[in-house]
Amino acid sequence: MRTPALTLFAALLSLPAAASTPITLDQAMAHPDWIGTPVESAWWSWDSKAVLYKQKRAGSPVRDTWQVAQGGKPVRVRDADLPKLDGADVLYNRAGSRALMLRNGDLFERDLTNGALVQITRGASKLEVPQYSHDERSVYYRIGTDWYAFERASKVVGPVALPRAARDPAVPEEDALRDQQLRLIATLQRQKDQRDALRERMNEQRRLDPSLPPAPVYLGDKVTIENSMLSPDGRWLIVATAPKNNDNGRVGKMPRYVTESGYEEFDDQRTRVGRNMPAAHALKLVDLRTNTVRELSFDVLPGIGTDPLAALRAAAKKDPLKGNRPVRLIDGNGAIAWSADGARVAVMLRSVDNKDRWIATVDLAGAQLKPMHRLSEQAWVNYDNNEFGWLPDNRTLWYLSEQSGYSHLYTQDANGANGTTARALTSGKWEASDVRWSRDGRLAYVMCNRATPGDYEVCAVEASNGAIREVTSLDGVERFRLSPDERKLLVHYSSSYTPVQIATVAVGGGAATRLTDTRSAEFKARQWIEPEYVTVPSSDGGDPVWAKLYRPAQLDPNKKYPVVMFVHGAGYLQNVSKRYPNYFREQMFHNLLVQKGYLVLDMDYRASKGYGSKWRTAIYRQMGHPELVDYLDGVNYMVTKHQGDAKNVGIYGGSYGGFMAFMGMMRAPDTFKAGAALRPVTDWVTYNHEYTANILNTPDIDPQAYKISSPIEYADKLQGHLLIAHGMVDDNVFYQDSVRMAQRLIELKKDNWELASYPLEAHSYVQPEAWYDQYRRIYQLFERSLKQ
Repeated sequence: MRTPALTLFAALLSLPAAASTPITLDQAMAHPDWIGTPVESAWWSWDSKAVLYKQKRAGSPVRDTWQVAQGGKPVRVRDADLPKLDGADVLYNRAGSRALMLRNGDLFERDLTNGALVQITRGASKLEVPQYSHDERSVYYRIGTDWYAFERASKVVGPVALPRAARDPAVPEEDALRDQQLRLIATLQRQKDQRDALRERMNEQRRLDPSLPPAPVYLGDKVTIENSMLSPDGRWLIVATAPKNNDNGRVGKMPRYVTESGYEEFDDQRTRVGRNMPAAHALKLVDLRTNTVRELSFDVLPGIGTDPLAALRAAAKKDPLKGNRPVRLIDGNGAIAWSADGARVAVMLRSVDNKDRWIATVDLAGAQLKPMHRLSEQAWVNYDNNEFGWLPDNRTLWYLSEQSGYSHLYTQDANGANGTTARALTSGKWEASDVRWSRDGRLAYVMCNRATPGDYEVCAVEASNGAIREVTSLDGVERFRLSPDERKLLVHYSSSYTPVQIATVAVGGGAATRLTDTRSAEFKARQWIEPEYVTVPSSDGGDPVWAKLYRPAQLDPNKKYPVVMFVHGAGYLQNVSKRYPNYFREQMFHNLLVQKGYLVLDMDYRASKGYGSKWRTAIYRQMGHPELVDYLDGVNYMVTKHQGDAKNVGIYGGSYGGFMAFMGMMRAPDTFKAGAALRPVTDWVTYNHEYTANILNTPDIDPQAYKISSPIEYADKLQGHLLIAHGMVDDNVFYQDSVRMAQRLIELKKDNWELASYPLEAHSYVQPEAWYDQYRRIYQLFERSLKQ
């Protein structure tokens, strides 16, 4: 917590600047290298005495590695010294005496007692999930679907598990003709017997001779291998499979008109929402001693047989679901977690409809799942905050859950049943994330936003009693990692006008040692308008909406000011924080707008990140509705509190922000006089499944949710001045969305709108010329529309 003096100082910083340095549109939209390139990945040296980090060269795509010691200045590492360094991805053994790391795609091990570095692989392709064996004599890792071991004593590398999505050649398919051939033709039967004898002999030798590679594990030719994790004792393998020929639906085609070849080119793109559901997973438990494969049934998962969408399905006259709902592992390699001794394993699963998330352990002897925790949402379970694992005692499970309405940290004895022994280590109207445990399991370090939703620090939590304290006081912590000796934290942090930098902080707390400031002299010399962090009262009677306000230090009491409302993208994103914004160009544009006589409000509307599950899911089956209420409340706030001109209000944003600009212009045309919809979704039936089906279900069973949530359905209500801008090679929100809206506006004979197309830009613009052209149009739109 901050002291009163620091709190006062922070409040003073949030006040509008007395005078800001004028910014031109050309400068604001220039390549961001002029600001100074930020620190990218950063990591500790093996001895905890220095920090290394990557930084892009100005004017070049090349990244350099830099090193800085405590109290020293950053020094660029010579190319000749790079082979001696550790990589950024590090995994420590239980004692903290050794570390595995990936560097340039290959695996290395460092002895932390003397600094000796051993290269384990060279030229490995797609090497993943390195881990220590339970006795730490070997290192396991996966390449593709195969698992390998490096034995430290012998320095031998070899396969330990070879799962195959293929039919076992030793088990022929039933075939009457084949059986007849073997019965009638003695030579064929003899040849088969000889092959079988050789195969059995090889299996006997494998059992007795550890120098031989293991036999493949055949899972059948009707599946694909989606994920797998090897137990630290090398005995067990958990494998997730999916149907081999699952139909994902028709893909889109994206044309490219400006190409090196001079010809039009076409790329295959994603399917649309609901065209086919994601493939369900099956879980298989493999005993590598015997190559026995057993399926883990999902029948024991609470609620698996109940369809939460049954009423919608019936209303749409669709057949009811039969049997269990389909289930998948959560995405990523963190979906399967083994205890360090290999005796226990937990898996995290979610229903394909994303209404439920389960954590279950596995009875290895009985090949059965044992449910430990169920998180259920009427709307959808968050794709974020899904971390879980085991404490060093090998029996205590830890995990993040939103069961209280906010993401918090829990522990649970693996011998308990479905949450009965769960214990909350954190609680309150704030969110815990990015969990890092001390090696002894006594302390958990987490990202926390306890003071305000946008103020991020690192908190330390006692595993024994949940006692919590803030370790840092930087306000804008982005991420962190523990030093190898566990005495310090390496922290990425930022602020409104400071791109990501790094600092170190003692784990006991205290002042941070700031190691970098990569901002350019030109950028640092400027005075910027510091955003005011304000709360906008909600007309719905709920929690207020946090926002960033950009305005002059002094308002003319005899004047009303045109208002620009900015809408961040993604929906589930937090832009009202003490961190350097994702929308840093837009922030400079907001400075320019204030200099030109506007007021600007940037809101974390309902659906935004950092405010709990109720805030996140408020848009369920009604995208664009609660958010619009928030923006109308924002307009009212600007009019009543900051001399905003209710007759001259504009709105703009990109992606989800572009969608919301449409909703504002078309559902509240009397409020918003001008708007710019950048790379916008115009009809949610054209967007991807993973994002859209969470919020609106699928179009076949919930068509009304799509209808009321899609701007194209409200195009006839447009009255004001509208700019649509879209990159033509956008592989996220397809350019087609804007073209369809344009055709709709043409057919409705609407006036005062334009479509700006950018032939070489994708969803995130890159070229300064495109940025400039787009924001020149936005600025001109507001100038001619809001200053009349």
